[in-house]
Amino acid sequence: MLTIGIDVGGTFTDLVAIDESGRTVFAKSPSTPQDQSIGVMAGLEELARRLGLPVADMLAQTQRLVHGTTAATNALLERKGARVALLTTAGHRDVLEMREGLKPNRYDLRSPPPEPLVPRELRFGVRERLRANGEVLTPLDQDSLGEAIAAIKTSGATSVAICFLHAYRNPAHELAAAERLVRELPDVSVSCSSDVLPQIKEYERVSTTVVNAYVGPVVRRYLERLERRLREVGLKGSLFIILSHGGMAPVEEAARLAAATVLSGPAGGISGSRRCAAMLGIADVVAFDMGGTSTDISLVADGRVTLSADGGLAGERIALRSLDIASIAAGGGSIASVETSGIFRVGPQSAGAMPGPAAYGNGGDAATVTDANVVLGYLDAKAFMGGKRPLDVAAAEAAIDRLAAALKITRIEAAAGIFRLVNLKMADGIRLMTVRRGVDPRRFALLSFGGAAGLHAAELARQLDITRIIVPTTASVLSAWGMLTSDLRYELSRTHFESGARTTPDEVRAIFSDLEARSVQRLRGWFDGPTTVERSAEMRYGEQIFEIDVPLDGIDFNSSALIAEIEERFHRRHEELYTYASRDQEVVLVNARVAAVGAVSVVEQAVPAASAAPPCLPRSRRKAYFGTWREVDVYALDDLKPGQTLEGPAIVEAETTTVVINEGDALSVNALGWLDISVGKAL
Repeated sequence: MLTIGIDVGGTFTDLVAIDESGRTVFAKSPSTPQDQSIGVMAGLEELARRLGLPVADMLAQTQRLVHGTTAATNALLERKGARVALLTTAGHRDVLEMREGLKPNRYDLRSPPPEPLVPRELRFGVRERLRANGEVLTPLDQDSLGEAIAAIKTSGATSVAICFLHAYRNPAHELAAAERLVRELPDVSVSCSSDVLPQIKEYERVSTTVVNAYVGPVVRRYLERLERRLREVGLKGSLFIILSHGGMAPVEEAARLAAATVLSGPAGGISGSRRCAAMLGIADVVAFDMGGTSTDISLVADGRVTLSADGGLAGERIALRSLDIASIAAGGGSIASVETSGIFRVGPQSAGAMPGPAAYGNGGDAATVTDANVVLGYLDAKAFMGGKRPLDVAAAEAAIDRLAAALKITRIEAAAGIFRLVNLKMADGIRLMTVRRGVDPRRFALLSFGGAAGLHAAELARQLDITRIIVPTTASVLSAWGMLTSDLRYELSRTHFESGARTTPDEVRAIFSDLEARSVQRLRGWFDGPTTVERSAEMRYGEQIFEIDVPLDGIDFNSSALIAEIEERFHRRHEELYTYASRDQEVVLVNARVAAVGAVSVVEQAVPAASAAPPCLPRSRRKAYFGTWREVDVYALDDLKPGQTLEGPAIVEAETTTVVINEGDALSVNALGWLDISVGKAL
């Protein structure tokens, strides 16, 4: 039997298959933004070829296929989602525009307000009102609702978000409105805030529900089309989608909660990073994932990843829990340009999958990071993608030459400038995740993955004083590989906020007991294996206006000192984040949260027995730019054996990735066959 992971990126679609013996086979195919399923099916064809099987036989043997998609991400970034209408409590239709009263850049007096996903003429107030405790103050007015539905019918809206005031306390009005909408407009998609995000805070709830309504039809169409194609070709096993919190869910759940898929692909990389750290027996790694369009950065600290409800994308607030990931517009396809002011920039624009960098030979003429790496000699044009997709050196040089002419510098100076600028940009991203949060990056190893990361990891490590780099053999497809280590996960939350009142132990037990029962029951509909439950709470001091997530695992909920233990856990977490705790202040539990987790079986990678390692023999030599042109040894990753060592400067090549070893660095091959690079510590 097989398990298959698929990650759709901005430039390439990555695929990994693992059989029962632990044998791992991977493939890449160009992404197809117009319809991602085309690239997925092409990638499956290539994966089957490498397995020596017809596609139908491969899929028939697949018990689990796990997919990370950028359908929601692209729809939001490109503003190509559904036409959405909003039903809300009368007098509250401008919440989307007012936001929280803050501008993205508060010091830019000329910055225009963000354009809401729902224009004002598609936002309809309905006469109804609940009190803050959920009691009905004004019953749902059917005439008012009917007028809104009639207006929606003529507006051309294909999706509706329903977000009534205090619906997290009592969903009755939202459910009644949704039932009538579905009855009168059966072709319109409906998202209710009481289903998407049943929590306090009006703007977060409205924004998240609107995002769900905006991307939901796009995600549902894509997933249904993909599942249909897979079933037609022969898939018999389960199809799961990775969600932003790193867990996976069936297609129907991912389509229902489409806003939870906006970080679907990067989430697989974090799952893989945590798995890598566990396999190496190290607790702290910086996950550095550089692909063709963007770079994703996150931390595994003390063996754990961080979940946050403070996320968003493209200026839209998405308050669903997601892995804490910083995404930077820096990848192999990032375009270098010179502004009219003379400023030299790399990104945020990207050449994407089509036409791609100039070196791809698809008609692109802008200078990109990939073109710079070709000109600097780091990439072997003839061996790119195993020789199946050779690079056009002349086109890369011509693109860099045009940039150099605008800057009045040489070709090599322009290429080296692109290389330095993109490295500075990514180093700042890592500092954002570490130094600015009071975390010392020097105690972390840099886990380098993604097709382009190995070219830049050594320079990044030097800028950050990181002394160790890990490059797994599956580095170029680690997000897809990591998806196969993800567990099934279903989360539920409930707001429990009583201003000025302390919560009793019995109330806390009742809340968590109910959430646990409902979440486990839902998970059992997907999965019949072992299930665990994770508890957490979003808490704050009484005078604060923001909450922090506090893990509650390990607390005895039957203890008479339950409240004191939860509060002490909050104080410690607050101190970890902000260096202080105020134990004399009131502590407020705002949201209780439970996650039911179904642990899937993971095939362990076989570790070969230790043996005497023969000397490393280079496959070839070529000129590459290390401050000056150097003739350096080039090694094939597949030829390196556990226990072997070498010194930089050198280049290690695989079919889908390249790793640059700088002068003064030492590389050793660990027992798993992974590259373990000591920065600034030559042998």
